[in-house]
Amino acid sequence: MALSELIFATHNANKVQEVQLMIPSEIKLLSLTDINLMEPIPELADTLTGNAEAKAQYVRNRFALDCFADDTGLEVQALGGAPGVYSARYAGEQCDASDNIAKLLRELDGITDRKAQFRTVIALFQSEKILFFEGSVSGEILKAPRGDGGFGYDSIFQPDGYSISFAEFSAEEKNRISHRGIAFRKLIEHFYRLDKVTK
Repeated sequence: MALSELIFATHNANKVQEVQLMIPSEIKLLSLTDINLMEPIPELADTLTGNAEAKAQYVRNRFALDCFADDTGLEVQALGGAPGVYSARYAGEQCDASDNIAKLLRELDGITDRKAQFRTVIALFQSEKILFFEGSVSGEILKAPRGDGGFGYDSIFQPDGYSISFAEFSAEEKNRISHRGIAFRKLIEHFYRLDKVTK
C-alpha cells in the first residue's frame, strides 16, 4: 500500500511545511499539533538515535500511523562528545540557547582543540519497519558568538572550509550544507524511491 499520511513529530509548522514541499505530493504530512498531541514526548535515551526512535515510536503507539522524528546534537571532541544528546538542555532544563553557549565556552576556555560536529538523526517508522537517516557536518567552536541568524549553537559553530559561523549563513546556504539538511535530503530521497515503486 502506498504511503498517504505521515506524522512529523514536531509542533514547528515551518519545518512541516518545508518538508511537505520537498516530498511527493501524494504524502500528506501531519504535525503533532494536527493530531492534537500536546503533551511533552519523553526524551530519555542517551543517544540521538535512541531519542529519535523513542519519539517516533511514542507517536506510532498512540495513533497507529507512520511517523518520523529527528534529534540533533552538537558533539565537541575535547569534551568527549558533549553536549551531544543534551545539547538543548546543556545548562539546565530551564535555560536558553545563550545559557548553553555561555556554558560551552566556559568549558572550552584555554582549550586549543575546538573540533566539533553537528549531527542529526531521523527515525522513520513505516509499515512496521524502522529506518534511520543521518547527517553530520564537521567544524570548530569559535571563541565568541558571531552572527544574528540561525538558532541554538549556530553563532559559535564554524563549518570546515568556511570562515563564517552558521549564524552568518543565509537560511538557504545553511540548509545546503547543514547536518539537518543532509539528513532530510536522505529521507526525501527515500520517499521518492518509494513513490516510484508504488506507482
